[in-house]
Amino acid sequence: MSKMIFVNLPVADLDRAMGFYAALGFTNNPDFSDDTAACMVWSEAIYVMLLTHAKWRTFTQRPIPPATASEVMLAVTCNDREAVDAMNTVAVKNGGTADINPPQDHGFMYSRSLADLDGHVWEAFWMDPAAIPGAG
Repeated sequence: MSKMIFVNLPVADLDRAMGFYAALGFTNNPDFSDDTAACMVWSEAIYVMLLTHAKWRTFTQRPIPPATASEVMLAVTCNDREAVDAMNTVAVKNGGTADINPPQDHGFMYSRSLADLDGHVWEAFWMDPAAIPGAG
């Protein structure tokens, strides 16, 4: 079995969250989805499990952080700078918040952060490894 990551996120409104992630380019895997959870696929190795608050509490009794808090920032790669910008544009059109942190442009790497409907922080980034200072 190849290595995979399943990111579990509590969401207030499962249907709205599914729509938001679908708009960003995630696809739903119905085999692991029901009325309490939705498996949203970013790649063959990266899955986001959107869990209703009730479902979340079956895994942990730790409090769900408020939407204004940041426990983690989840970074995903994009094909180019334009795709980074597009992800932020789509996030805003679907109820998210773009540029919750200042955009970063290091020439060889470009990133912008966004928050989903529940305040979970994502960083879309593009990187050209050949252009990293000191590489090769």
